[in-house]
Amino acid sequence: MKIIVTGANGQLGEELKILSKKFPFWNFLYSDIDTLDITDEQAVENYFKQEIPDFVINCAAYTAVDKAETDKEIAVLVNEIAPAIIAKYAKENGAKFIHISTDYVFDGNASYPYNEQEEVNPQSVYGNTKLNGEQNCIKENPDSIIIRTSWLYSVFGNNFVKTMLRLGKERDTLNVVFDQIGTPTNAADLADSILSIVEKTENNKKLFVSGIYHYSNEGVASWYDFAKAIFEISNTNCNVLPVRSDEFPTPAKRPLYSVLDKAKIKNTFEITIPYWKDSLKKCLQKLS
Repeated sequence: MKIIVTGANGQLGEELKILSKKFPFWNFLYSDIDTLDITDEQAVENYFKQEIPDFVINCAAYTAVDKAETDKEIAVLVNEIAPAIIAKYAKENGAKFIHISTDYVFDGNASYPYNEQEEVNPQSVYGNTKLNGEQNCIKENPDSIIIRTSWLYSVFGNNFVKTMLRLGKERDTLNVVFDQIGTPTNAADLADSILSIVEKTENNKKLFVSGIYHYSNEGVASWYDFAKAIFEISNTNCNVLPVRSDEFPTPAKRPLYSVLDKAKIKNTFEITIPYWKDSLKKCLQKLS
């Protein structure tokens, strides 16, 4: 079986590379901007025709949330147009398609976990482009699985965990917002669940139930809670002070509440999801 992974040099792509070693009989093809420009329709068409994949997993995204407010053209290209191209040629070549999206499609005004039927109302360029990307995937390839996730971190790339570890060594005190609530998600857990879906549906394509799904680790935290946990588990001596979001104005508006309801993905694909703090411990052990 052949699996194309786009955006393979990002956090999720790198975690998929590690976990793919568990599946020696699968042929993984990893691409990123250096090997395949996913915004170039002709290049994608040629690549897919040449390789004829069974599955395509799109991990590519423009994720610089604040920069996207002024860098809209590139965000649109990567988050809206490219997913449509990939979805189209996955379908043309008979491949099952999995696309990764975000909690930023919601406005964050809820007080209960968002399920997949909740009304979307993105408040940023990033959120808007990711939502349009979702809709483009469904339009081009109705037989797609779209997984929205939140607060992704990993031993790879740049993320909140690594930033906190660095700042915790440099400073005695840090201010971190306490009024943005969500769930930290270890990219290794998401990668494991994606490959679990591929494995379950490999021999029985009827088990590949298309649609939108939510995935994050279990539990709830604020960024303040997240920072506190990082320092406690890593034995970093840094005092964390809780501050409100309005004390830290950013170009892009963040959802104040973006806890995701994961019942659908757990029930449909029989997936067990770890608690966020347990997964954070595993990540910090690897980083140490």
